[in-house]
Amino acid sequence: MVSDVSTPAGPRAVTAVAPAKINLHLAVGDVRADGFHELVTVYRAVDLWEQVTVAFEVPGRGEGGTAGARGVGGGARGATVVARDDGPGGCDDDDIAVTVAGPGADQVPTDRTNLAARAVALLREEAGSDARIAIRIRKGVPVAGGMAGGSADAAAALVATDRLLGLGLGRAELEQRAARLGSDVPFCIRGGTALGTGRGEELATLLHARAEQHIVVALADGGLSTPEVFAELDRLRTERGEAGQAGGRREDAGQSGGRALPRAGRTDQLVQALAGDDPAAIAALLINDLEPAALSLAPGLRRTLRAGLEAGALHGTVSGSGPTCLFFCRDREHAIAVAAEISESGVCREVRITHGPVGGARIIDGPGPGPGPDPVPGPAADTRPVAGVGSTAGPGATADVVDHPTGK
Repeated sequence: MVSDVSTPAGPRAVTAVAPAKINLHLAVGDVRADGFHELVTVYRAVDLWEQVTVAFEVPGRGEGGTAGARGVGGGARGATVVARDDGPGGCDDDDIAVTVAGPGADQVPTDRTNLAARAVALLREEAGSDARIAIRIRKGVPVAGGMAGGSADAAAALVATDRLLGLGLGRAELEQRAARLGSDVPFCIRGGTALGTGRGEELATLLHARAEQHIVVALADGGLSTPEVFAELDRLRTERGEAGQAGGRREDAGQSGGRALPRAGRTDQLVQALAGDDPAAIAALLINDLEPAALSLAPGLRRTLRAGLEAGALHGTVSGSGPTCLFFCRDREHAIAVAAEISESGVCREVRITHGPVGGARIIDGPGPGPGPDPVPGPAADTRPVAGVGSTAGPGATADVVDHPTGK
């Protein structure tokens, strides 16, 4: 560690937020030569946020008085994990510290596998900086829930670190670097609604998709590993054959139907429907190729999907690789009613209400506007409190929450 640490002129700390993503359409192709699957997906950013602060540290003293410590907090809501990179398990020579707080913080890695730490290390190297940097992450997206919480951390960290180190990167440049960190990270920078191809990192914004969509989010106990879900899909396809009809939609939530697994078809109809304002028409076209694999690994999710449909949701699906389940509703009032019934059923740990589309990663603390992301057409966040449901959270916090009394 060098003793003469130079830092650029400018802010000492910058805070940015980035949204969760959902997949309105997720078609998974065969495994490529590089080990990834070819994807065709329609992403949508929703009003659940990760908040990341990056800050210079004073040598010999942790930023905020916490860096250098190790510890794990207790409960799911108040858990805090603090770690200093310290050698083989760290990011780079004891120069980046990671603190994680919020629901599921004790499940988030704080070593070199943490995506926010990797994002900071990437730009720190590009800037030629030897400054010690602290990262504080506030979780608002379910951990290991199929909604890209880790990717949102990386997106927010990229935007914040770019400002902190004075690199002045544009959105396209940030997205290029984001693609080196993970398939979903570029979309978390961009936000809105977009068609994703390749590994999901090649994006085309759907500017016409302006109608607000209201979604109930049912959080499961525990998480699912994304690589394991993809591997399970490969296994099921090999076992059951490839005779499924492309573009088929399951008739009953949680059932894959017969031996063959259906594959999602083209996105044309969904893209056309997104240009309108009929929630039922959009819901009828939603499909997720990973859902049978998630249900195979976590069969209890069938009960959650069934409960949501019985509560009157237009459509229910596993979010990405799961285990979070999503229920699409006509409007906010319908979402509140569906959320209340799902919460009463006790089939999940927690229920939230959210909406989309929302914008991508942006700075919320520091001089000037955040770099890059285009504004997303559509209504602003609804911040009205609703009886029986927690108040809607804006950027940097969580959305409406409905807790089941038993926590199950």
